[in-house]
Amino acid sequence: MDTESPRRIAHLDMDAFYASVELLRYPELRGLPVVIGGGGASQPRTLPDGSRVFTRLGAYVGRGVVTTSTYEARALGVFSAMGMMKAAQLAPEAVLLPVDFTAYRHYSRLFKTAVAGVAGHIENRGIDEIYIDLTGHPEETVALAQRIKQAVKSATGLSCSIGVSPNKLLSKIASDLDKPDGLTIIGPGDLEKRIWPLPVGKVNGIGPKANARLAALGISTIRDLAHARPDLLQRHFGLTYARWLVDVAHGVDDRPVVTHSTPKSISRETTFERDLHVKHDRELLSRIFLELCEDLAGDLRRKGYVGRTIGIKLRFDDFRTVTRDTTLTAATWDAGVIHRAAGLCLKRVSFDHRLRLLGVRVSSLAPGGGADAPESGAPVQLSLY
Repeated sequence: MDTESPRRIAHLDMDAFYASVELLRYPELRGLPVVIGGGGASQPRTLPDGSRVFTRLGAYVGRGVVTTSTYEARALGVFSAMGMMKAAQLAPEAVLLPVDFTAYRHYSRLFKTAVAGVAGHIENRGIDEIYIDLTGHPEETVALAQRIKQAVKSATGLSCSIGVSPNKLLSKIASDLDKPDGLTIIGPGDLEKRIWPLPVGKVNGIGPKANARLAALGISTIRDLAHARPDLLQRHFGLTYARWLVDVAHGVDDRPVVTHSTPKSISRETTFERDLHVKHDRELLSRIFLELCEDLAGDLRRKGYVGRTIGIKLRFDDFRTVTRDTTLTAATWDAGVIHRAAGLCLKRVSFDHRLRLLGVRVSSLAPGGGADAPESGAPVQLSLY
């Protein structure tokens, strides 16, 4: 790579990814409000004549949250992480579909492989987004970005949006500006014209709490932030975060595109449709707990990691969250070892309320497995108390 070339960093974001995958499977739903997040009960039924009957969101009853939605559903106010019951009030006629992570992971692999065939310096940021370092690539930016978009379309049938700028910060913001199927280039002068008018919440790293504190100071746009006094920001946010705020407001970001990294942890968790009682629902909870451990072990094997620290996460009906963990003498990816260690963590919790969420995680990760993983045999059912 020519280190003297100006940096060209692209952020590629798949458009309404989960929903778009479902529309490949159910093309008759194109143009309709569709919400992804239902359980197995929302699986479409196929009639003898081949037509399909879909569940409507208004019929939903439970405690789940929206995973994602089509742009038509978003126009009705339904967004990811919204409670399903609230979404049902806003869009009762929207189609409700179950989540299918197996399909989403398949299409994720397809689009990333397609991009790698065009420009291989890729940082994986999740199932539906990546950064691409285009610095030093001989092709002109727009033509290269269009070729990447076409490669994704040809491989998956799905559209994506790409933002290109000198850094990751601006490119991530840019990829969201012209969705769906967008291509946005941030060049000289575009910081002031296209970025500064945006709300500060568009910056990745300014969350709801910081957003509210900035609003209380009269700072609502990125332009406001760029013009804010550094001493004011330091007084309210501390030196380190204030420096970062000043940098991002002026489009400064030197982070490299990292092509290889070890995750800090891998986890599996589930939110129950109803709050579960640790004694009355013992059999169901124990089965879910076992499945989480087995699924987590499968994730570790597929990704090629072992871990030494096993932990659990519980959320009770009063929204109190409790975590416990334990560190093993040897790293593992074995379901039985994970199950037993997580079970010991559960025994350190007082179950005085019903449960609404249960999760298991493995951290202190390292590449490998096999000889590094202790023998254990098959996992067995453990009690939650």
